[in-house]
Amino acid sequence: MKLLLQLLAACCIFVSMALGDSEPSAALISPEDKVIIDALADYGVDVLGLVDPSELAQSTKRSLSIPAEITCHVLSGIFPLQVYLKDTPQYTEWRGLFWSQQQSESKPACIFQPTSSSQVAIVLLMARLLNCPFAVKSGGHAAFSGASSIPDGLTIDLQRLNTIQVASDRKSVKIGPGNRWLDVYKSLEPHGLTAVGGRVSNIGVGGLTLGGGISFYSAQYGFACDNVNNFEVVVADGRILNANPESHPDLYWALRGGGNNFGIVTRFDLAAYPAGDLWAGSRIYLADDNTRRLLLDAVVKFAKDWPSDPKAALICNFAYAQGMFVAAINIEYTEAVENPPIFSSFEAIPPMIDTLGIKSLSDVTLEFKESNPDGLRQNYWTVTVNLDIEMLTFAVDAYMAGVDPIKNVTGIVPALTLQAITPAMIEKMSKNGGNALGLDSCGKPLLLVLVNVMWADKADDEAVLKAISSIINAIKSEAKSREKLNRFIYMNYASQFQNVVESYGSANHDRLVEVARRYDPSQAFQKLQPGHFKLTGAPDSNPPASSPPARL
Repeated sequence: MKLLLQLLAACCIFVSMALGDSEPSAALISPEDKVIIDALADYGVDVLGLVDPSELAQSTKRSLSIPAEITCHVLSGIFPLQVYLKDTPQYTEWRGLFWSQQQSESKPACIFQPTSSSQVAIVLLMARLLNCPFAVKSGGHAAFSGASSIPDGLTIDLQRLNTIQVASDRKSVKIGPGNRWLDVYKSLEPHGLTAVGGRVSNIGVGGLTLGGGISFYSAQYGFACDNVNNFEVVVADGRILNANPESHPDLYWALRGGGNNFGIVTRFDLAAYPAGDLWAGSRIYLADDNTRRLLLDAVVKFAKDWPSDPKAALICNFAYAQGMFVAAINIEYTEAVENPPIFSSFEAIPPMIDTLGIKSLSDVTLEFKESNPDGLRQNYWTVTVNLDIEMLTFAVDAYMAGVDPIKNVTGIVPALTLQAITPAMIEKMSKNGGNALGLDSCGKPLLLVLVNVMWADKADDEAVLKAISSIINAIKSEAKSREKLNRFIYMNYASQFQNVVESYGSANHDRLVEVARRYDPSQAFQKLQPGHFKLTGAPDSNPPASSPPARL
């Protein structure tokens, strides 16, 4: 009832002001609000013709849902065809489009889909003015709730910012954050070009790139964030900036791995590279003891030899499905060359299934999508260690023992994904001033370990999260005892219980905090946008209790 009365009062204010029955009182407007109001006026929005100053004075004193309801009402008046309100067909359909079930559970007050960077600036300023909590969605491929949507707040969905424009010199491409990587690759393939981006078709451009972004091309060119020539970004005061090595280089550095903490990126200008078809696919095996040993030996040899042929890429996976453990090796070679020597160690291991062939990059990402279905509950959890046969073997053994308590969970598919990061790959990250990730291999290959689990029912969340936590903690404990634990936590694989940004090292963390203070002194992106990985702490500070490590 209180909410209804306040909304009715707000609506009366809108009507009375439209009829000229009241004059705004400047005494009610704070100096900070005055700056925001002036910035909105620069974009042609007369906010005092829409919101009474008394509403501004009260906005910080209400529950989070009240400013969101008022903000949604104002936005729907300015952009009636771009706002989805609760209980409308568009709103319901939109909520069902997330990859993970947890994300679909969030019920924002409304969804706003801007069509220009100016509209992004307007909605950001409006959220600040009305103290409205918000989230920003690019592709929505995060696993945990609240990462790119927000309960009872405003979700800014960038899907209509979907430009893809190849430069006349064919060396770069302008890409809107509303694109999925499949859109990008399909647009570039007729030009004989590619960009360094995601490996699953429906992953969004924005989240992957701002979190680092591992690609099939990373051994050649670095992570996705290392191949951004320029970010067009809306910062907290409503300015639309170009961040690159010459203009705002501090912000440019921070956006390369620093996530959503500095602004809303409305365009990525990516380096474009000549490219054609790949030799790519999967080899699938029964994960018996002998096959596991042969595969892990081959992975170690590949990692050692990889710098000699950076056109190669490899992902080693283990999964439990239909009552058995299987292993899958995803092999990619960025030229249409069958069986290049870099993969020779795998030739002696006969697979049950072999899908390798000459394919387009877009088709490869669609194949990856088949093992990443929408609509299930999801959780990721990661750790980075030095790569050697002992740590590889321990990680696989810990995973196989650790999933035993959840084998009978409905719809469960627990997987372990292992990827190498070589010193040569890390060297590629130093171009254009380097990125914010703080990766240091000390001259040795690293192993990026990901435990990723999907299941069907919310009732099983506690058991699943406890099992995953136990596996990761066992691997961390073993790596630490062997002095092989690396501090780095990869944002795009991290769980909601992991403190990502501080894992970049104290110097990089302090630098990121300073950049955020410079471009967002009011901390809008820390306080009003609470989702995903903030500069300090984990999104959820209450991790599940771990079971004692299983006896291996």
